[in-house]
Amino acid sequence: MSRRIKVGTRASKLARFQTEILISYLSARDPGVSFETVLVTTSGDKVRDRPISEVGDVGVFVKELEEALIKEEVDIVSHSLKDLPTDLPPALFLGCVLDREDPRDIMVSSGNIKFKDLPAKATVATSSRRRTAQLSALRQDLRFVDIRGNVPTRLKKHDEGQCDAIILAAAGLKRLGLIDRVSEYLDVDVCVPAPGQGALAAECRADDQMIVKLLASADNPDVRAEITAEREFLKALGGGCSVPIGALGRISGDSLALTGCVAALDGSKILKRQLSGRLVNPEEVGQRLAQLLIDSGAATILSQLRLSAPKAISPP
Repeated sequence: MSRRIKVGTRASKLARFQTEILISYLSARDPGVSFETVLVTTSGDKVRDRPISEVGDVGVFVKELEEALIKEEVDIVSHSLKDLPTDLPPALFLGCVLDREDPRDIMVSSGNIKFKDLPAKATVATSSRRRTAQLSALRQDLRFVDIRGNVPTRLKKHDEGQCDAIILAAAGLKRLGLIDRVSEYLDVDVCVPAPGQGALAAECRADDQMIVKLLASADNPDVRAEITAEREFLKALGGGCSVPIGALGRISGDSLALTGCVAALDGSKILKRQLSGRLVNPEEVGQRLAQLLIDSGAATILSQLRLSAPKAISPP
């Protein structure tokens, strides 16, 4: 007998589009299953007049989705993986990780000016402390400010002149068909992406064997290995969505290279390292790199960062 599966998602255009990507993957693997999309409003969506770090440190875009899953109001929840905390509730399971879009950050700027060519005191908007920390290390003459809202809203704020440039994830613009707005792609040596950036994920109840099996059929093992190393690195450093930690894994043959970064919010200190390990043990790669940064002084940087908050200028 066929089953109708309820998929929970945030209500933004990007979140719904990403959910359709997930559903298309699952439908191709089991044509007999039908799907219903259920829109859920998260804490991060409700509070839009404060920086994310003031709303909560972990899970501000997933808590209500996970609650709906636990209450069996939905059967699956769709996530941008970078929003998903490293520690899941005991009853829940990361069922699949889909193909990854470009994980890099991008910049949109007035006149398509490149980052290195922005004039002194230019205002650069981003909701990410990770981006602020890394980019401040390169340009301490710029003014970094917080901005909230979905991708179209942020682009509108930029177009209205609320900032000179805005930093976003390449994946979101590509999925929304807005790649023509990109002024510059920021390579990893400029800005290490957030762990899991560009990847889509689906979470389910661990005891729902039918859903677990269905999601497993759509899992991409290479992307799973990359994000496992990245998330293990983040977990070992005690990071949440508002802590400026970057990590990007890349597979080459049977090895996995992981780049990790921790930076002071004002750009005064930045730690960036890379190491490689066995593809079959991505957790070990993430843990080893985290320890390497801890030995280099990352713990001190992170303890200081948790006491600070970004500037908030963005209206709801």
